[in-house]
Amino acid sequence: MRQRATPAGNLATMEKIRSFIAIELPAEVKQALAEVQRKIKSAGNLPVRWVDPANIHLTLKFLGDIDADSPAKIIGALEEAIKGSKPFDIEVKGLGVFPNMNRIQIIWVGLYGEMEKLGQIQKNIEAGLKPLGFLPENRPFTPHLTLGRVRDYCRPEERQKLGQVISANSFEGKHIITVTSINLMKSQLTPEGPIYSKLGAVTLK
Repeated sequence: MRQRATPAGNLATMEKIRSFIAIELPAEVKQALAEVQRKIKSAGNLPVRWVDPANIHLTLKFLGDIDADSPAKIIGALEEAIKGSKPFDIEVKGLGVFPNMNRIQIIWVGLYGEMEKLGQIQKNIEAGLKPLGFLPENRPFTPHLTLGRVRDYCRPEERQKLGQVISANSFEGKHIITVTSINLMKSQLTPEGPIYSKLGAVTLK
């Protein structure tokens, strides 16, 4: 019995793209994040999986695997979400952890400034993507920049030492992110770490 050939178009519809929506950081902010990582690392070989500063973004929403024909629809939703929004500034400062210093899981740098504008855009994005099948997050939006994640096998005394190191350090200087665009990003997972590329962007005017 002869098998039917699969139309080439069907292969495209099966392709999935791991993606998220984010704000990119200026090079000088990434350099400052690398410096604070270096300070914490200098205290010893603690079990932390550090995020490559080149890959740190301000993530607004993780989308997961999307269809190959979805980016255009998502960009359309983003354009609606930022309609009427002008560029604004966010200050990067403060070093902290989730959930607390005794049970550290995530090490982060904080964000301040025109946060109400950021929060409104994120809320608009959630609402705009819901008709496309992306459910809103159950957790409240807590904007931050993740420096590293503590590994599961970290012992209590190591977490305590890490807390002491973080308490003794700070994120120094005045660093500003001027938000001029919202980006749809592709995340390609590799053994060496994720590779990020831009699928599209919308501009605040």
